[in-house]
Parts: sequence; structure tokens; C-alpha cells
Amino acid sequence: MLGFYNNFPQNIHRISRFTTSVSTKRLQQTLVQTLSEVNGKSFDLEDIIEPLTPRCTVIFEFGIAETDNFNYFDNTEADNALKTVQKKPLQIMDFYCSTRYYKTQNERKKPLRFDYYMLRFIFDKNTIEAQVFHERGPRHMAPEALVTFIVGKINERSSKKILKAQKTS
Repeated sequence: MLGFYNNFPQNIHRISRFTTSVSTKRLQQTLVQTLSEVNGKSFDLEDIIEPLTPRCTVIFEFGIAETDNFNYFDNTEADNALKTVQKKPLQIMDFYCSTRYYKTQNERKKPLRFDYYMLRFIFDKNTIEAQVFHERGPRHMAPEALVTFIVGKINERSSKKILKAQKTS
């Protein structure tokens, strides 16, 4: 089943909750478009977090779940996900994220160890829960920073803020 990973870990490293002002279908379409847009692109790590390693770039590579594995999130997979969501919004969407880091030294890029995450988005009426599991790697980026980055990119796509962090009690 597209968007759902059977073996998603139970030990979650970060849970974030948000309220939304748009329909689940529109939010899922925006999520797919956002991840597709940032997939494979390079970002300055300083624009996302305060890094321990200066002059670093990060490249995100996403995969979307399909039952027991993840498929690289290319244009074909993004179109497939958009068609699925158009027919009927999903209750859960799971993704795999590989974050590749490169430090610039003397005009050369030196690769650093990568981080690997699994993300689960659970949709309910007017709310979304983001769960992050850090599978392995040095945690150059904390799980909450990954969620904050994705939510920020989703909100940039609209003239008004689509996702707002829920206050925790």
C-alpha cells in the first residue's frame, strides 16, 4: 500500500503536532509537492540549524513507503502519490529520509557521515502528527530540526501559514 510502511519503528525519537487550516487532501498534496521539490537539492546547513560543523551543506533524499520498502521519491513516485491522494486522502504517510552532509574545505567538498530517518505523518481532521525515528548516523541534524525544515517549506508554498505548531500542555 502506497504511503504506509509495515515495519515503522515503535521507538519514536520525536513527535510534533500541528493544526492545519486546509483539507487533508490539500495538505497531503502540498507535502508530496514539497518533498519532491527539495529532494536531491543542496541547502546550507546554517540555514536549517546552528551546525556543529561550519561551512556544511546538506542534501535530502526522500523515499515514499510502499508496504515493506521505500521507493526513491522521483517525479514518477511523486505523480503516483498525488494521484493516490487525489482519489482518497491517506490516514498515514511514511517516508524515508537520507541526509547527506558535505563540508567545504579549500574549495573541495568532503563528505561527512550521513543520517537516516523514517518519518510518519498521521492525518486527522484539522491536525497532523509528525513522528520521526532516527535510524542511524551522527545526528548532524536533530529529528525536530528535520520536521521544522519540512513544515517551514510547506508553509512557504502558501500565502498563509498552513501548519501551526500545537501548544503542548
